[in-house]
Amino acid sequence: MKKGILILLLFIGKLIAAQTGQCALVPLPNSIEKKDGTFVLSDTTTLVASEGSFEAEFLKEYLEKNYGIHVKVDAHNPPFANYISLTSSPGDLSEVNPEAYLLQIGKEGIAIGAYGNEGLFYGIQTLIQLLPVEKNNRLLIPCMQIADAPAFKWRGMHLDCCRHFFTKEEVKKYIDYLAMYKINTFHWHLTDDQGWRIEIKKYPLLSTISSQRKQTLVGKPSKDPKNDKYDGKTYGGSYTQEDIKEIVAYAAQRHITIVPEIEMPGHSLAALAAYPQYSCTGGPFETYTTWGVSDDVFCAGNDSTYAFIENVLDEVMQLFPGKYIHIGGDECPKECWKVCPKCRARMKTEKLEDVNQLQSYFITRVEKYVNSKGRQIIGWDEILEGGLAPNAAVMSWRGTEGGIAAAKQNHFVVMTPGKPCYFDHYQTKDRSGEPMAIGGFNPLDSVYNYSPVPGSLSAGEQKYILGAQGNVWTEYITSFSQVEYMSVPRMCALSEVLWTKPENKNFKDFNARLKMHSKVLDRMNVKYAKHFITKK
Repeated sequence: MKKGILILLLFIGKLIAAQTGQCALVPLPNSIEKKDGTFVLSDTTTLVASEGSFEAEFLKEYLEKNYGIHVKVDAHNPPFANYISLTSSPGDLSEVNPEAYLLQIGKEGIAIGAYGNEGLFYGIQTLIQLLPVEKNNRLLIPCMQIADAPAFKWRGMHLDCCRHFFTKEEVKKYIDYLAMYKINTFHWHLTDDQGWRIEIKKYPLLSTISSQRKQTLVGKPSKDPKNDKYDGKTYGGSYTQEDIKEIVAYAAQRHITIVPEIEMPGHSLAALAAYPQYSCTGGPFETYTTWGVSDDVFCAGNDSTYAFIENVLDEVMQLFPGKYIHIGGDECPKECWKVCPKCRARMKTEKLEDVNQLQSYFITRVEKYVNSKGRQIIGWDEILEGGLAPNAAVMSWRGTEGGIAAAKQNHFVVMTPGKPCYFDHYQTKDRSGEPMAIGGFNPLDSVYNYSPVPGSLSAGEQKYILGAQGNVWTEYITSFSQVEYMSVPRMCALSEVLWTKPENKNFKDFNARLKMHSKVLDRMNVKYAKHFITKK
């Protein structure tokens, strides 16, 4: 009899474990206290939240879509049992931070408390990851208490839609992944030499001429351009302002700020193809069909160039309400400026010693305009050349030196060094069977073990490091499934870098959780890279 009871208990234990799973949470919460028992979520569960709560509707729709469970939403006090409560009273949550949350799962009910809707949303994302993967009309959730808050303010991911274009629905799906991993900033690369992707009503040719290239380089550029091969197919695409508004609203509901990037003064050939009068030579130009950087850039000595940029930024700032506008500033060839009469005259008038100072003049002038509209600029670390604009924030991509220099000047910094934050790099040394990548090697453990705060900074200087982000450049990423492959699971690793306190991190533990979490990715049909599954 005792043996039969023991077998029955083991069976019940395995059944509960199969439904509740283990704590395969990504990113790892900073405090988990496990308790005895489980909560049963079913059609009879009441979801208690304030009227019109997006967070409540998000959870309700998730349960309906993925499990066929229909919970009742009620704005009144929770019943004595079988409830999920979303409240702005976070109880004994010690950290006063709108992104922090307290998740309490008991046998009778679940309470998510937070100081802000952001925290409620992140608590819901954690709860969702605790749900069993298998579809069931009664979900067993292990009892526990999680007190959680992020390590960094800027938790970012980037997507280049210029080299290859991704549809509105694909961009939304990308935003869904960011939301799942508590990433709060989407850096959207919208203009470059190879394509202009955002509608500007004052300059309609940007949506017709600048958004198209007549063909695309096949493979990588050769040493002799005469040997390069092209596909002979017109390629393009752009987002209407209505598309942009829809995507911005979609991200905002998920507490993600979109930072648009409008490249200047370099990476501007696509714009010049439609409006050559803002160049140094007057053109004619064509949108770039190869990869790399065009020598033709915005003329820094022509006042009409600044008028064009200001008009573009006016419409951009109307569409994107966030604090920062990314103005690029990287990889700007300056040979045209050296011989351009207008640029040379500008340097003389402004007493500028060289073309690096001319770039600083350009960036500072644009910054003053953006500041006058109540916004701030952020740019790649080349904007340090010739002197940093007074209020600019810096994205450090050429290693960490630029970020260190900016922080020492009391400028805010987002760390995104090519190694390990460029997710267009290879993720395994064995490249056989791997899709073509731009080069480099950024494996999962390198991403996970990255620390955004340089030890060389003083405690006072370290406060200027806002966080970090992962970048997905798309020269060789031609489809959204390939975006997924290059982003996930490195995005998962970065999310833990930016959310979880360093003392709570452990790569071996992360890899084990990731293997369990991959079942969630499989259910979502994410085309992720699976190298980690065989990693010990």
